[in-house]
Amino acid sequence: MKLQLSLAIASNPRTWPILDGTVKPDGIDLVPTILHPSEMFWRQLRFADFDASEMSVSSLMMARAGGDERWVGMPIFTTRKFFHTEILVRRDSKIETAADLKGRRVGVPEYQQTAALWTRGVLQHEFGVNQTEMEFWMERVPTHSHAGGTGFKPPPGVTIHQIPIEKSIGSMTVSGELEAVIHYIRHDNLVDRSKIDLNNHPDVKTLFPDPIAEGVRFFRKTSIYPINHGMVVRREIAEKHPWVVLNLLKAFDKAAAIADAQRMEQVDYHVASGALSQEAAKALREPVLRHGIKANRLILETAAQYSLEQGLTPRLMRLDELFAKSAMDQ
Repeated sequence: MKLQLSLAIASNPRTWPILDGTVKPDGIDLVPTILHPSEMFWRQLRFADFDASEMSVSSLMMARAGGDERWVGMPIFTTRKFFHTEILVRRDSKIETAADLKGRRVGVPEYQQTAALWTRGVLQHEFGVNQTEMEFWMERVPTHSHAGGTGFKPPPGVTIHQIPIEKSIGSMTVSGELEAVIHYIRHDNLVDRSKIDLNNHPDVKTLFPDPIAEGVRFFRKTSIYPINHGMVVRREIAEKHPWVVLNLLKAFDKAAAIADAQRMEQVDYHVASGALSQEAAKALREPVLRHGIKANRLILETAAQYSLEQGLTPRLMRLDELFAKSAMDQ
């Protein structure tokens, strides 16, 4: 008889083969629920709704540092982005460079979320902008936030205001009450409430005129492609059935391989049509998105260092505190 596990996950090309049943983990029947990550993490941290799920890397570190042992991390990494390239600013704010963010009013959905962790870390290490030099306004309320599930308190020297329930990051940016935004979310879910399309608003622009070029610069300099979400499984399941972790990792590796093969088909098509250069095609064929600890140690240890520097965790979290022992050599 197979082990049945409830699974919460967001849908993307690298997870869809799991969701549609193309890839089935050995010995496991998955009962999947597709959720927006904002809601998913809140439900897991507050209510532990699912046996396994995606999980914010930042929140996992904070939960473990705070003594929460309900979850065992699995080195399955479902989303990555160069989050700092997505910073939005008002056109009339006179914010032209990252250094201009000092002293400004900055909106953020959730101060502790991994996207904000990476953005603040890059601002500090690449551009000399410290988190204490900005005034943050957080959208999520205590009852519907990851912070409420981890006991988050603002780090010393950091100013964090609560956005009133009748307002949002979107509305306060349009009104001019906020001058910049870190990681804007306007998808329908139970914890985020912004609705305005800031990315296409005439009064708003990206901080970096060419976000792709800035992402390329950062990656070439650091070799870091920031990880946003990992995955977790209930500790009691991992301890009773230790094979679950590696079986799920193998399944997600297979799903990623399918997604990569589909991507290669698109690359070959665009090369043949002349829409893509051979140089660009070569870059796209590089397997930069890998699961496992070995391929991602630098990224994960950098996130842990940022978490300590920003006061989210009281000590440097070791990877073997976060992830299943059986997966540490993968």
